Amino acid sequence: MNTLLLFILSQVQPTQPEVPIGVRDRIKSIGEDITNLTARLDDLKEVAGITAANHNSRLEIFHGYVPVFIIAFLVTLLSTPIMRRLALINGIIDRPSEARKIHRIPIAYLGGAAVFLGMLSGIFYSYFATITPGLMGFHATQYLDGELPHAVPFSIVLGMTLIMLAGLLDDVVGIPPRLKVGLQLVAAAALAATDVGVKVAAGVVVPVAKAIGLHTIQAGGGETLLFHIPLPLMIGGVNSIPIDMVYWIGTGVIAVFILGACNAANLIDGLDGLLSGTTAIVAGGLLVIALTLALQDDGPRDGPRIVLCLALLGSCLGFLPHNFNPATIFLGDCGSLLLGFVSITIILTFGDTGKTHLVFAGLIIFAIPIIDTVLAIIRRKLSGKRISDADDQHLHHMLKRALGVKGAVFALYGLGAVFAGLGIAISLGRARVVYALVLVFGAFIVVTAVKIARKKQLDQQAHEMASRRPGRLRNPGSTGGSGSPSVPNDEPVEPTSKSR
Repeated sequence: MNTLLLFILSQVQPTQPEVPIGVRDRIKSIGEDITNLTARLDDLKEVAGITAANHNSRLEIFHGYVPVFIIAFLVTLLSTPIMRRLALINGIIDRPSEARKIHRIPIAYLGGAAVFLGMLSGIFYSYFATITPGLMGFHATQYLDGELPHAVPFSIVLGMTLIMLAGLLDDVVGIPPRLKVGLQLVAAAALAATDVGVKVAAGVVVPVAKAIGLHTIQAGGGETLLFHIPLPLMIGGVNSIPIDMVYWIGTGVIAVFILGACNAANLIDGLDGLLSGTTAIVAGGLLVIALTLALQDDGPRDGPRIVLCLALLGSCLGFLPHNFNPATIFLGDCGSLLLGFVSITIILTFGDTGKTHLVFAGLIIFAIPIIDTVLAIIRRKLSGKRISDADDQHLHHMLKRALGVKGAVFALYGLGAVFAGLGIAISLGRARVVYALVLVFGAFIVVTAVKIARKKQLDQQAHEMASRRPGRLRNPGSTGGSGSPSVPNDEPVEPTSKSR
């Protein structure tokens, strides 16, 4: 009976389909290819210094990149006295020929050259680390950018060099403003040529295009909007020229941002340690966002962005002891333009994967130079002056009159830290609340600063209007209802601040 049952079961069991020999060989070949590719990927990671374990915190990623900070800090700290000596020998000094300047003895320039050397040293160390295992611990990523993964694009280094040279020429021999602007635009063009920051417009252009019913396409690793300009003749088999709107609008944004940030940084460089310190705070805030993006493996710019943040932070902190009050050396245009350029370049790279809201977060972190520049434009327009005319009504000037040099610098450090915290909060998803706080906070600063800067003019207007209505004026020396004497027509209500 058992024998019969086993015979029946053997007949009903499904038989395995016979796989052709060619298919088996193909499967085996694919398996070998996968094994070889995996081994090659591990080799590339080892060469790049990418740690095998996945990072699970921003602090772990920071630890891997910290050598860049150390190199930038030490090179700047040690090279600054050398640059000071060279500046004194060659007469490249800032002479206190204007009343608005706070120092009373000549101070050396060329501090920006030391900062440039520090940043460049940190960036070049990261280049060397990508081909020498063990020097740095790059974060694990699926993006490997050619032969030098995590390398800062050469276009950024070129732009830094052009900006530094523009400022250096102005410090040493003096150059026309148009030439400085031209070199800044060339630096911006270098970024656009290698797609650094050009996708910053994607987060605005693409949603607007979809909202009004325009068709978007996938191109260049992201979504974009194409327009076609028809040609009168067929040229090379093509009858139209495609225009990538995201790319060209992004290129225009780059140019505006570079010009604005370079000159905004230049405007606030008016007190000892102010620009170098506030830029260090900016770099710290941008570093937090950069580490967050690296933790998410956001894109191929994650590594270069961290390198730039740490190089900027290290060089600023290395220069600050020499530049803090009482300063022995100044940044000069060479340094102020450079710090503005590097800061805004990092901010622009936040939009490389279409995250435009992170660009806004970066601009909020960079708010102190932006607010001071906006105030300068408004103030000079209202007073009928040219925008390029210098004055002593900047934020740091007003704070210095009330708090002294160190007090004003520390106050602006505090404001910078507040804006850095607000920018970081936006990057973590608290956008609506932060935008409201920034609006209120920024508006208060702007209105207060304009009011203080125009106090003399407002008092004069008030007395002119009052003098036209003599019947409404009290006699000089008479008392009002409260018993307080009124103010004579020819005297201001309150003495205005004196220009130094």
